[in-house]
This record gives sequence, structure tokens and C-alpha cells, in this order.
Amino acid sequence: MSSAFKILLRQLLLASTQAEPAPSGSGKKGHHFETPNKNCTFAILIYLFMPLNIPRNLPAVEALKKENIFVMDDLRASTQDIRPLKLALLNLMPIKIATETDFVRLLSNSPLQVEIDLLKMQSHDSKNTSQEHLATFYKNFEAIRETNYDGMIITGAPVELLDFEDVNYWDELVEIMNWAARHVTSTLYICWAAQAGLYHFHGVPKYPLDKKKFGVFKHTLNIPNIPLFRGFDDEFYVPHSRHTEILREDILKVPALNILSESPDAGVYIVMSRGGREIFITGHSEYSPYTLHTEYLRDVEKKLPINIPANYYTDDDPQKEIKVRWRAHAHLMFKNWLNYYVYQSTPYNSKEIESLGDIHA
Repeated sequence: MSSAFKILLRQLLLASTQAEPAPSGSGKKGHHFETPNKNCTFAILIYLFMPLNIPRNLPAVEALKKENIFVMDDLRASTQDIRPLKLALLNLMPIKIATETDFVRLLSNSPLQVEIDLLKMQSHDSKNTSQEHLATFYKNFEAIRETNYDGMIITGAPVELLDFEDVNYWDELVEIMNWAARHVTSTLYICWAAQAGLYHFHGVPKYPLDKKKFGVFKHTLNIPNIPLFRGFDDEFYVPHSRHTEILREDILKVPALNILSESPDAGVYIVMSRGGREIFITGHSEYSPYTLHTEYLRDVEKKLPINIPANYYTDDDPQKEIKVRWRAHAHLMFKNWLNYYVYQSTPYNSKEIESLGDIHA
């Protein structure tokens, strides 16, 4: 067992009986806030081994099962004649532990064995996450350049008001996106990363909004019968939190792109290319229930211009309960992606990913 893994288990056990209170002003006394505390909690272990492949006699196993996290002990894992799926998460967000947890929450409850590498930008210094955490759990691109991955997620970033070329890590990100196009079976681009990917690969521009698109919005399906939407309702909700947008008419000019889902209020939601080798998602289905609330309080405290998030609080009143409308859609979409666009589409020999064509899921 590596020293990093031992540190991880110690942190897990310390955190296993702790929970964060709901944030101030949420009106949720006695409820628990679904973000990690200062210690690295269950999520850190989950995203390294999903389902969890850990010693069967480890005390944490029973605690994790009580959290409804799928746990696979090492004895059972050794009897499975399968290759674990390899995922990479390029985390561009400043508060990295919260973002890790958001995505782990959606990917953890799967019968597939998954290993995840956490990636950070070498050309950018993160100021909001401890160097100890980054050094223990994150890799730079150079460390994985020769590796092929079955799936990848590139997160959003709070840089959308800058021109793409003015982002200080743009050149490195372009290199990673080009590498992913050949070395990853399917890549999810989230929010700003979706805009960045569409701009880099297809020349689709982004435009500033008059006011921040902020809230939970109703969406519909343009192509309902594809595997990504298997089990979806005709209408579903997704959180958005952004200052810029991409336009439908620009995407329609690119034959290689398909608009899969849209919202009359939030605009284009999901765009796909190469049958799912790249999937561009403008919203934040991964958000925990309190994320928009935390962002709202932050901007109010800073006296920034911000509206109450739409369709989020009961009666649009920040002192009342939050309505979580997107959880089922989020879990279903990520499960469908992991199953149909990663597991069922990736070759057993990961070297063959480099010669893979379009996905036909």
C-alpha cells in the first residue's frame, strides 16, 4: 500500500463520522451540507477506486456502505476477469475538493471498476487548495502524457469573461485537448471547458451575457433516443451559473456538431461531436444542492450584481427551502455516459484508443 494511500485512509477514517452544517442563511438547521470538510472525506477514496477496491477487513468498509457507496473488497475484485476503466478528471476549479466531490457523487454508484487520475494545470498555481492536497492526489499532464484513458472530464473555470487566449494556461489546455482527442475514448467538457472545446476544435465563439445566467432551468431533448438520454423524461432541470453563452446559430454552421438538448431560458445545453468522443455540456448537473446558494451568498457579501437564482428556492425566497430538481437527471446522465460512451465503447486494449474512430453507441 503506497504512503499516499495510507494518508488517504487515515483522513477517511477521521472524517467518516463528521458532517458539515448547512451554510449560514440556508434556513436548514440540522441539515447537512453536501461538501467536504477540511479533512478529505469519503470522496477522496471513492474517486481513486470506483467501485471501491479496498481491503475487506478495513473498518471504513461498513461506514462507506452506510453512505450507500458501492464497495468492492480486494478479494472480490481479484475474481473479476476485467480491466478497470481509467478516467481522468482535469480540475480547473479553484476549490478543488468541492469539485472532486461533486463529480465523485455522480460516478461512484456503479458496478464498474474505475480508477481515476486527478489532473491539474502545471502552468497555473492554485491558491485555494492546499499544496499538500495537490501534491498527494494530483498529477500534471506530463506525468500521464503516455497514458490512454477510457474517459475524461474537464471541468469549468471562473475565467469566462477573459478571451480564451488570455487565460494564463490556455496553451497547456489546448495541448491537453488535442491529446485527449486521440488518447481518450470519450471526454466530457463542462461549462467553460465546453465553450473552450467548441472554440478550439470548431471555432464556435462565446458571447457575454447582459446578466449572469443563474438558477435551475427546464430543458428538453432534441434527439431523445440516443444512449446518453436513456431513461430521461421529456423535460428535466439543470443548474446554470455563467456570464457567457454560445449561440445555436453558430453551432448549426458546423456539420460535425449535433445539438442534443436545449432550454428556452438557458439556451444550448449539450452538444456532441464524433458520436460522443467529445460531449460539450454548458450547465452544471454535477452541482450539489447548496452550490448555487453558496455562490449567491458569496456574491451578495461582495456586493456584486447578482439575482436570486431562478427556480431554486421555494417561492424564490432565499430564506425558504431549496428545491432540488436536477439530482435524478444528473445521476442518470453520468451513468449513461460511463456505461454507453466509456465502458461499451472503449477497446479492451487501451493502446487501440489511439486509432479509435467515431463512437457508435
